Amino acid sequence: MDRRCGKAPRKPSKAGPATSRVSEPDPSGTQMEPCEPAPAPRAEPGPGARVQVPRSLRTEAPPGGWNPRPVLDRLKLNRQQISAAAVVVNKVVDRLLRRLQDRESEFKGVTLLRTGSYYERVKISSPNEFDVMFKLEVPRIQLEEYPNSGAHYFVKFKRNPKGNPLSQFLEGEILSASKMLMKFRKIIKEEIKNMKDQNVSMEKKKPGSPAVTLLIEIPEKISVDVILALEAKTSWPANTKEGLLIQNWLGKKVRNDLRRQPFYLVPKHAKERHGFQGETWRISFSHIEKDILNNHGKSKTCCETDDVKCCRKKCLKLMKYLLEQLKKKFEDRKELNKFCSYHVKTAFFHLCSRYHLDSQWDPKDLKLCFDNCVTFLLECLRTENLAHYFIPVVNLFSQDKIDNVSRAFLLEQIEYERNNGFPVFGEF
Repeated sequence: MDRRCGKAPRKPSKAGPATSRVSEPDPSGTQMEPCEPAPAPRAEPGPGARVQVPRSLRTEAPPGGWNPRPVLDRLKLNRQQISAAAVVVNKVVDRLLRRLQDRESEFKGVTLLRTGSYYERVKISSPNEFDVMFKLEVPRIQLEEYPNSGAHYFVKFKRNPKGNPLSQFLEGEILSASKMLMKFRKIIKEEIKNMKDQNVSMEKKKPGSPAVTLLIEIPEKISVDVILALEAKTSWPANTKEGLLIQNWLGKKVRNDLRRQPFYLVPKHAKERHGFQGETWRISFSHIEKDILNNHGKSKTCCETDDVKCCRKKCLKLMKYLLEQLKKKFEDRKELNKFCSYHVKTAFFHLCSRYHLDSQWDPKDLKLCFDNCVTFLLECLRTENLAHYFIPVVNLFSQDKIDNVSRAFLLEQIEYERNNGFPVFGEF
């Protein structure tokens, strides 16, 4: 008998751990019945209250009659919208790229790197947001980790040859992120003034943000985040060694190949007391995230036209939409301001590493797989622990990043949605 639950173990179903616990499988090969009964629907929660989260994933479909498939149908991007938006964005981006590559520019070595949910094919609702990286290779740099950060660095040149166009951005020996971003922003601002045939404007700079955000008004409002990124063709920092745990999922060879790719440094500054350390850069692996999502199956042919399908991306889309809808519902409150889709994506990657078989993400189990994703995120909120997928020493839910009131508020709202069939999916 199972001493914890008073129930005899049963053999796992053929669906595999898509219907099993978050915790590691029992070495005996058997699976324990869940200790907790399915929670009953309850009243709309008040803001900020704590709620107890089950420690294990469900082993059967969650309560409520909601159907995820109509929700996903609403999230599909219209092909005509995609085409129209892409044409407009590409035209603007190409103009900016030509200007930055001008021989007079300090950024003449930049090339384009398209990243973000649109290019990962997990964009939801409408193609109205794009992320574009302009990458600039900087050879022979030396990184100095910003204290107690794990993800932020000072950048120095090992050698600074005469005539280096980036010398003007040095603060002593340190390549200043704020100085480079200021000049990058200035060049873009000058160029969009010359785009007489485009209705393009620039948003005000947000403190600590690495992006230059452009608004394109035609054919409809489109937001483009243009980000400068230093390309570092060197070994990944030591604190990434225990991250990217995809050995059992995508394979050791894939992991080794990904770790041989460059990494990027974006001008997102480390927080310092009540402000920001303007000389610091934050490490970015957005290109690796795109590779993983576009080649997400244990089987190399997963989700190809005539091959076996999985529901991984569908689950991620639903998770992103859940957070997006909650942020809309409570847009007049500040508790959800610190949460973003990157938190959802990170939790999702961790669950993919844990349940690495394609059969564990069977499309027929979509409702259950999504519920297990939600349960895992709730557990991360409850325990105040969401490790950065590439830098596990960085906790994205630590109290210095997410305060207790905000964390408890999101936990409460997601638990309410889960227990009542996700009514927020039908709102707004």
